[in-house]
Amino acid sequence: MTKITFIGAGSTIFMQNIVGDALLTPALADSHFALMDIDAERLAESEAVARAMIRSVGSGATVSTHNDRRAALDGADFVITAFQIGGYEPCTVTDFEIPKQYGLRQTIADTLGIGGIMRGLRTVPVLWDVARDMMQLCPNATLLQYVNPMAINTWALAEQFPAVKHVGLCHSVQNTVEELAHDLDLPKDEFRYKVAGVNHVAFFLRLEHQGRDLYPALRQGYASGQIPKAPLLMPRCPNKVRYEVMDHLGYFCTESSEHLAEYVPWFIKDGRSDLIEQFSIPLDEYPTRCVEQVASWKEQAKTLTDGRNIKVTRSHEFAADLMNAIVTDTPYVAYGNLPNAGQIPQLPLGAAVETPCLVDSNGVQPSVVADIPPQLIALMRSQINVQELTVRALVDRNPEYIYHAAMMDPHTAAELDLRQIRNMVDDLLIAHADWLPDWCKPAKAA
Repeated sequence: MTKITFIGAGSTIFMQNIVGDALLTPALADSHFALMDIDAERLAESEAVARAMIRSVGSGATVSTHNDRRAALDGADFVITAFQIGGYEPCTVTDFEIPKQYGLRQTIADTLGIGGIMRGLRTVPVLWDVARDMMQLCPNATLLQYVNPMAINTWALAEQFPAVKHVGLCHSVQNTVEELAHDLDLPKDEFRYKVAGVNHVAFFLRLEHQGRDLYPALRQGYASGQIPKAPLLMPRCPNKVRYEVMDHLGYFCTESSEHLAEYVPWFIKDGRSDLIEQFSIPLDEYPTRCVEQVASWKEQAKTLTDGRNIKVTRSHEFAADLMNAIVTDTPYVAYGNLPNAGQIPQLPLGAAVETPCLVDSNGVQPSVVADIPPQLIALMRSQINVQELTVRALVDRNPEYIYHAAMMDPHTAAELDLRQIRNMVDDLLIAHADWLPDWCKPAKAA
C-alpha cells in the first residue's frame, strides 16, 4: 500500500483535490493517507472530507490523522507540503501592513518582494525540519513541495538536504493555459507549448494550436482591446499586466497579473494611480482573498463534513499523475521546480528553475531549455537576486543578507530608498520575532 503524507492537511480544499485525484488513479486508489496539521479543528474537517470521498468512490483507501509530524512521515512513500507558517493572521497581515506604513503597496506578497522574503524566512526552517525527519523516517520518499515562496524553498531545501528527493509543484502553467484558451476561444487540450524560467516568472516560449503560432492572435487581440476577456479564474483581476508585459517583452508570463505586478518596477508606483486603474491592479488582493476564503470555508465545511458522500472529480494539479508515474513507471511530463543543474544553462547553477520534467520510476528528471530570449533571462535574474540572498541569509544565518535581498527587489527598490528599506525590514523582523529563527533578530531589538 502506498503511503501519502500531507503536512498541512488543514488546507482542506487543496487536500481534497489531491486525495480526489489519487482516488481516481487506479495505482493510488487504495493508498493510505496520513493527514497531519497543528490545527485540530481543520484536521478533523479534512479527515471527514477524505473519508467521504473514499466512500463515494468505494476504494480501499484508509486515513489516519496526526498532530505529530514524525508519526505522519514514518514509512511514507510521498510527502506533500501545503502549510502557511504564521497563517493569515498575524503574519500575512503584518507582511502587508508594515510595508504600507512606508508607502510600499503589494498585491499577493508570498513569492518575491518583502512579503516573499519574510514568508521564506518563516517557512524554510520548517521545511528543513520536514526534510530532516524524512531522512530518518522515509529516506526514499519523494517530497512534493507546494508551499510558497516556491523558488526560495526549493533552493534552500537543495542547499541543506541534497539527498532528499523533492520537486516544487505549482499550477500556474495549467491556469495560464486555461486562461489563454478562454481569451482565444479555443480548446485548452489542443494547445501545444513549451515553458521555462523561474516559478511565477516563467514564460511560454512556444504556444501553438494545431501547428499555428498563437502569439500573433494574442498581440492582435490585445491591441484591439478584444482581450483579455472577462477574467475566468479571478473575477477582480483582469489579465492586463501580463498582456502589457507580453506586448513589450514578446512573451506571455505564467503567473497571474496580480502576482506579476509586484515582481517588477513598472506598475505600482507612488503618485501613479493612473497605472493602478489602467491595468486593474488589485492592491491588497491576498488579504481580501483570505478573508473571503475563511468565510466561504465555514459555509462549505458544514456541507462537506456532515457525513454525506462527496462527488469526486479531477483537479488540474500535477501531484497524482506524478506519483502514478513513479509508482507504475509510466512516463509523464510535468512542470517542476528543481535546482538548476544545467537544465537552464543561461541561469545560475543552483537556482530553482521551472522546466518540463520527465517523471517515471527514476524520479523527476528535468529537460534542458537553452533558448530563452535574453530580455526574459534578464527579468528572471532580477528575481533570482532576491531569492539567492534570502537563501544565503538562511544557510549562513546572516541577517545582513535579509536587508540586501529587500534592497535588490525590483518593486521595493523602485519605491523606497536604502534607509527606508532597512528600517522596514527591522520593523518586520521585530513583528515576526515569534515565527523566525533567533539569528534574525535585528540590532535595534536587542
